[in-house]
Amino acid sequence: MTAVIGFVSLILVIVAIITSATLGRTLEDQLDDELTSYAHQITRWVEIEPPSQATAGNVLAGKTVPVPGLLFAVWSPVTGASGVTVNSSGNEINGTLKELTTAQLGEINAGLGGGPFSTVSLTDLGSYRVAVTTANTGVVVVTGLPRDDIQNQLTQLLTVIALATIGGLILLALTTAITIRVSLRPLRAVASTATRVANQQLDRGEVIITERVPASEADPRTETGLVGAALNKLLDHVNTSLAARQKNEEQMRRFVADASHELRTPLASIRGYSELSLRALRQAPAGADGPDAIESTTSSLERIQAQSLRMTRLVEDLLLLARLDEGRELVYGTVDLTQLALEGLSDARATAADHHWVIDVPDEPVTIVGDAGRMHQVVANLLANARTHTPAGTTITLRVGREGGDAVLSVHDDGPGIDPALREELFARFARGDTSRARQTGGTGLGLAIVKAIVDGHGGSITAASTPGDTTFTVRLPITPAATPESD
Repeated sequence: MTAVIGFVSLILVIVAIITSATLGRTLEDQLDDELTSYAHQITRWVEIEPPSQATAGNVLAGKTVPVPGLLFAVWSPVTGASGVTVNSSGNEINGTLKELTTAQLGEINAGLGGGPFSTVSLTDLGSYRVAVTTANTGVVVVTGLPRDDIQNQLTQLLTVIALATIGGLILLALTTAITIRVSLRPLRAVASTATRVANQQLDRGEVIITERVPASEADPRTETGLVGAALNKLLDHVNTSLAARQKNEEQMRRFVADASHELRTPLASIRGYSELSLRALRQAPAGADGPDAIESTTSSLERIQAQSLRMTRLVEDLLLLARLDEGRELVYGTVDLTQLALEGLSDARATAADHHWVIDVPDEPVTIVGDAGRMHQVVANLLANARTHTPAGTTITLRVGREGGDAVLSVHDDGPGIDPALREELFARFARGDTSRARQTGGTGLGLAIVKAIVDGHGGSITAASTPGDTTFTVRLPITPAATPESD
């Protein structure tokens, strides 16, 4: 507002100065024209008078001069200097003449310039515009008209301009204030929304940001509305990020709890069997229980070894997942999925003869660009998952084929299906159907998580569809990936 009002004020001042100067110059020109007419007339009057009577009073005696305030002075070689002013207009001005003093005549003489017109200031009379002419009798004639009218008009003009300027500036200030206030209303809404969000506790716990700039204040057709719309978009993004953070924190807490539980079981077994072995070794030399102690120690050591292997597998699986998350651990080459399927099914049949195993592969090999070792792990984990979670007699079918530019590998079984409560977290780490963790299979709940990480690393996807008697895991892999990452 200060900038706008100051700039407009400067413009108005410049306009006032130009207007005043132009009007003043016009009025001066009009006064000069009028003065020229009177000067010529009075000069003719002077030329009529004899040089011995050429005084200001004699020249104007009996004349009609319709201009009050007219100044007339002569410098005659015979009569000397004299001058009068006309106090009022009328037919006979004999009684309206006022003699000029010697000082005033001196001021006139001092104020005359080189041109035909000059402006002089006289004591007690004010400012006059005077013209100098010379009669043919040698008398110098000075005729003057007062400038009071010009000054009064200019004063009135400046007064009107000043009042109009002040009124206009006040109206401009009010209009600008209202316009700015209305225009910045969306910005105040943005500031209010940002303040409320800033006062929320965002550093811990579940956070949902519900504050938004009202839609009426977030009109993208205006600059301030764009700010509101941008803030709403930012808050949506922050809200999504906070939700993802909370989900990651919950997954991390669950992961730590699951990992701790998985590691605690073999560690407790190792500790128990190691204490049992130490006790047996201490008691062995005491008597006839030596062979039994040795047998007990051997059994304990075997259990320790089994639990150590289980814990090793768990740690290796966790390390593999961490490396896959970093985009590492994959060595790319040509992979024959048909051959991997045949080998994987052969291994699975040997470990679970009580299941019916079926393989369906095309005559031509299905090859992709990927990591052969990890893809073998995908096949093995899917078959192991189907075997583990289905009863004896279940038929498990492994299929390999092509669909468009993708290679498709699927594992189908006619078992009881997947618990609906588990489907959303099916590929999460430590996701297990038995929440009591009392399974005797030795699994850690990382198999499907590893499968998904490997498939994602190859640029593919894995889905699961399940109803009782019909469960299918489908893996889709691009035959030619868009880009092959560098392997370690």
